[in-house]
Order: sequence, then C-alpha cells, then structure tokens
Amino acid sequence: MTPLATRVATAAVLVPCVLAALFLLPPVLWAAATLVAVLIAAHEWARLAAFGRAGWLLLVGGLAASGTMLLAVSGAGLDHGWPREVLLAACGLATLFWLAVAPPWVFRRWPIRSPVALTLAGWVVLSGAWVALVELQARSPWLVLAAMAIVWIADTAAYFAGRVFGRRKLAPLVSPGKSWEGVFGGLVAVAIYAAALAPFAQAAGYDGPVAPLAIAAWIAFALALASLSVIGDLYESWLKRVAGVKDSGTLLPGHGGVLDRIDALVAAMPPAALAAHWFLRS
Repeated sequence: MTPLATRVATAAVLVPCVLAALFLLPPVLWAAATLVAVLIAAHEWARLAAFGRAGWLLLVGGLAASGTMLLAVSGAGLDHGWPREVLLAACGLATLFWLAVAPPWVFRRWPIRSPVALTLAGWVVLSGAWVALVELQARSPWLVLAAMAIVWIADTAAYFAGRVFGRRKLAPLVSPGKSWEGVFGGLVAVAIYAAALAPFAQAAGYDGPVAPLAIAAWIAFALALASLSVIGDLYESWLKRVAGVKDSGTLLPGHGGVLDRIDALVAAMPPAALAAHWFLRS
C-alpha cells in the first residue's frame, strides 16, 4: 500500500469514529474518550522531550490522575459543561500560553532543555485542550465541529495556496514547507467559512443581533483561531525538530502520532471554549 493510500485508509476509519463519538456519546463518555486520546498525546510529548521515568509520571500520570478525579467529581454534571472555575483556569492558561509563550518559543527557536518547562507546557496545553473539547461538546457537538472546521479549512487552504503561490518561508528552520502566502490563503478561506456560518449564530446560542459589527467580530475571532492553529502546528514541529524525529509517534499509519493530528487543534480549542462560555447561552 502506498503512503497516500495508507493515509487515506487511516482517515477513512478515524474520521467516522471521531464523528460517531462526538455526536452519540454523552458528555461524560466523550470526556473519558478524549482523555484517553490526550494521555496518548502526553506520552508522545514525553517521548519528544526525552523525559525519564519521573518526567513521564509527572506529565502522563499527573494528567491521568487529575483527569480521572475531575470526571469522578463532575459525573453527570458534565451535561452542563465544566464548573466555571475549571473552564477559566484550564482554558485561560492554555490560551495565554498560545498567545504569549509559544510564538517567541517558535520564532526565536528557544532551546528546549528544561524538563520542568516542558512538563508545565505539556500540562497547560493538553489539559486546556481536553477541558475545551468537553465543554464545547456538552454545549453542542456542532460547536466542536465548527471549531475543528476552522483548523481543517485553514490547514487545507494553506497547503494548496502555498503550493501555488508560496515564495516566502514562514519559519524555514522550524517547518520549511510553510509559507506566508499559504497562511494568508488559509485565512482567506477561513474568513469565507466564518461569513457563511454567521446566519446560524442564534441557532448556536448567540442571543445578540446578527448585525454587521457582530459578523465582523466573529470573522475576526475565526481568523484569530486559525492563526493560533498555525502556532500550534509550528510548536509541535519545533519539538520534533529538536528531538530529531519526523513524527511524534506511529499509532496512526500514514499520519504519525496522535499529537501530529491534534497539534493545531490544541491551540484553537481553548479560546473557542472561552468564547462559547462568554457569548453563547448554555
């Protein structure tokens, strides 16, 4: 089987499974399923960071213990999302990381030597993404899909725009295949997608008028999510480059590891969940 055929076959199995879980599982089971995926990603993170046993236990074991405790405490209450304090703490810290810490880490190519810093980064990034996915699905599976679509559209459009128009490299020493033209192409596609979704805002839980200013704010927010997804992708690329590996793992044939598939999503989901908390009715 060719690499492309392997990639397509894996996606043909994975995508229906994810969609079925997203739309059919109750929030507590969706939370358990996504926690498993996050723990696999944490294991891959620990591998990229070359953690010893102690570092692995702090990251993977700590996430497993805290996630299980949150599930046990929340239980059926997850039907209405997380307690406000959990959501704001986890997603707020993750959003702050992607806005203020990850960009200079990537573009200045900070050396990755501190196990403590990498453990904290892994905790913040992965716990924030998990809390966000659970919160959005509890509100509506369509919110998860809409947010994921921003990332997928940005990535796909950037790929094709980069192939046709790409001249100026975005971060040549981190991810040589990405170009500024590709990023701009992805943002244009996301703006079109966001504008097309605007008429459905009230169905999604927005109580305000769908006026031009609100539509412009929504498009700007979608563009911000798409931009953060690029940072997430670049950040994982930098981790892999420092580790000297092509993929974070081998669990998904043709795609690499779980972290390879969710690197852009983990950056976009926390601010999406915060926006849903602030602007959409429960």
